[in-house]
Amino acid sequence: MAGAPALPSDFEESSVLPTLPRRRATAHKADFGRLLIVGGSLGMHGAPLLAAAAAFRSGAGLVTIALPRSLYAVAGAAELRATWLPLPDHDGQLEPQALAPLLAAAKAADVLAVGPGLGRSAGTVALLREWVPRIDRPLVLDADGLNAFAGAPAHIAGRRKATILTPHAGELRRLTGQEPGDDDEPRRVAAVDLAMRAAATVILKGHRSVVSNGLVSHFNPTGNPGMATAGSGDVLTGCVAALLAVVPDELAAARLGTWAHGRAGDLAAARIGPTGVTATDLIAELPAALAERSAS
Repeated sequence: MAGAPALPSDFEESSVLPTLPRRRATAHKADFGRLLIVGGSLGMHGAPLLAAAAAFRSGAGLVTIALPRSLYAVAGAAELRATWLPLPDHDGQLEPQALAPLLAAAKAADVLAVGPGLGRSAGTVALLREWVPRIDRPLVLDADGLNAFAGAPAHIAGRRKATILTPHAGELRRLTGQEPGDDDEPRRVAAVDLAMRAAATVILKGHRSVVSNGLVSHFNPTGNPGMATAGSGDVLTGCVAALLAVVPDELAAARLGTWAHGRAGDLAAARIGPTGVTATDLIAELPAALAERSAS
């Protein structure tokens, strides 16, 4: 907001911004992460597909998409690089009967991304509240994965592995009851509060996205208004999940993913203009953005 005091930020183009590890000449696909993306519901099957595409473009070696079984025939034909886990559903939304296959699938993954397009049916919410605290792998929780814990972020806090939450302002309000507004300082305070209550790293999306683990906070300098488009958050989820598999620290992975997502938006806007940038434009620019942060 005009006139608001600028807060210090060490999230700038400098050595403090994390870099993407260099790939060994002898590397193979399993070295770059086996991701499980859980998402999709009737009318929202595109969300996990965007997350998966972003994960591949951010370097993921293997991606499995778990989604309601009734959506598989359509969604499976749209993403040829991924493998698939069709799950029990009712009217296009996951049911609690999906718990057992999800527990098994999580054991085979290095990182999970849960939430894009999942929907908010009672069955899906019950499933997520039972399953998410039991996931013994690093996790990115987004969208309806967050909405399942509305008013109860402490239910996430018992996890033993890295947790990254990626709410926009509305999702944060549903989680904690706080209205972060548009100014930097209230948004930082809201992100810190959620990080502490959920024992997680938080990416509060928006202009100058806040990245906080509750103790350290950063404001992201990349991005532009052209990124205010459907699917942009799904792209961030896939990007951060892919980086969480190769960047050892969750705060560093969250910072690098947020920076790369915004930088991809800047590259897309420079190429085609800020009006009309789409989520697929962001995905296309992710490799070039990450190349700028690759270790030499």
